[in-house]
Amino acid sequence: MIRFASPLFLVLLSFIPLMVWYYVRASRQKRGSLRFPDLGVISNLAPSAAVKYRRILPVIRILAVLIGVIALARPQSGLTGEEVISEGIDIILTLDISGSMRAEDFKPQNRLYVAKQVITEFIKGRTTDRIGLVVFGGQSFTQCPLTLDYNVLTGLMDDIKIGMVDEGTAIGMGIANSVNRLRQSDAESKVVILLTDGVNNTGAIDPLTAARAAKAMGIKVYTVGVGKEGGAPIPVDHPMFGRTYARGSDGSLLLTEIDEGALQEIARITDGDYFRATNAAALSAIYKQIDALERTEIETIQYTRYTELFLYFLIPALVLLLLETVLAQTRFRTLP
Repeated sequence: MIRFASPLFLVLLSFIPLMVWYYVRASRQKRGSLRFPDLGVISNLAPSAAVKYRRILPVIRILAVLIGVIALARPQSGLTGEEVISEGIDIILTLDISGSMRAEDFKPQNRLYVAKQVITEFIKGRTTDRIGLVVFGGQSFTQCPLTLDYNVLTGLMDDIKIGMVDEGTAIGMGIANSVNRLRQSDAESKVVILLTDGVNNTGAIDPLTAARAAKAMGIKVYTVGVGKEGGAPIPVDHPMFGRTYARGSDGSLLLTEIDEGALQEIARITDGDYFRATNAAALSAIYKQIDALERTEIETIQYTRYTELFLYFLIPALVLLLLETVLAQTRFRTLP
């Protein structure tokens, strides 16, 4: 973007055609001061280089004036940018990585695989929010603290796998760890998105106690239960017999189970919402719905930063004037 800070000086460009007219008229009216009776011999002589190229002097002078006028008008180049002002949202993604997340009712692989894909897409859809990642099984730990570096976050998401923690489903510990991560946040909105497919069966903190702590700190918890209705078999990779499925002490096939009542109560206590996903498409739709619910209001201020360019014109103009003066007084000098 180019502009002129003093555009009135461009009016001086109107004198350029007058200068051209003056020099053309002067060159046609110029006559020699010596008279000869016969010019036959002289007319056969080739003009010298000094005579031949002397007409370049007015051209240099006009060009110098043209560039000088542009310099006086102060050309400036502008760089347009924008400043984003946002209160921001701090979000902790809390993910169940217990053994039941191996269940294969979510295609193309299993529940954890699909959950990681959906959550990664959710992360990529954010722009100005800090996002962290907490995982839990029998225990809970922080996989990634709150960050704006989404590339690092998605990389750590890829590293998640079942078996990183002891077996079990400590939903209360997962919520408590997430709340602790948001405890000192000064964001306008603080949110936990908890995804699980099980029932709390271990951990030092009860899920509802953790939910009340979240409520006290102004943290909203969205709970997402995953798994088809009626549950699904839990794959187990045996070192000798390969892939098999978990069975009870009586030999019956064990199926996954979701404590929907507890998840609904957690959401109610914290002013959040409970969602149930029975397949991959439903889970993707749920995260898109949460994404729409928790959106930061962004104020954008546009600005333009200008850089002075007049020196790029002034210096060449002065060089041309100096060149014209030197040539006029040396190589192209004429005697009176």
